[in-house]
Amino acid sequence: MTAVFSHGRLRLYLLKLLDDGPKHGYELIRLLEERFLGLYAPSAGTIYPRLQRLETEGLVTHTAAGGRKVYDITDGGRAELRQRAGELATLESDISASVEDLAALAGEIQTEVRGSVRDLKRELREAARQTRREPPPVRTAGPAVRPAAGESPLLAEFDQRLAAFTVEVGALVRAGRLTDVQLRTAIRVLDGALDGLRRLLR
Repeated sequence: MTAVFSHGRLRLYLLKLLDDGPKHGYELIRLLEERFLGLYAPSAGTIYPRLQRLETEGLVTHTAAGGRKVYDITDGGRAELRQRAGELATLESDISASVEDLAALAGEIQTEVRGSVRDLKRELREAARQTRREPPPVRTAGPAVRPAAGESPLLAEFDQRLAAFTVEVGALVRAGRLTDVQLRTAIRVLDGALDGLRRLLR
């Protein structure tokens, strides 16, 4: 959860959103995501327990509609909003500042990624020019492999390292008798690495 919603402030903001009209849980998640320009979205595991607590306290109620629970604020919830109006105004100000910070950070990351891609393309073009002059052998753990004519030696090296990575990781996984938790964690690590490469090479 983003720090702006620490110390029970998320429940206050949920009351504020419900004061605008009845909503189901995923609609509340979507509204929060929109408020943060898509840079933050709470999980269902964050939202629903708080809605249940608000309902237990008599601040919201729910009805079933289309297989979903639709939540609505009660008179008690509106009374709490009025009582905490000053805190809500401060929260809105903090959210605006947090959104600005997140947007600035996203812009910096995007700039860094673009710079990395430009550097990578420049290096590949230079390697391709050198290859056209005289293709050098690629240094590997095994026998030296000469790239195909016109192909960057970096691409050949990348292919070999990727193949070696696949073989080594596969051997480690099969030899380690990993638990399901460890395997799921390893899969998430691989997914994260793949996502990072996708962003880099776009």
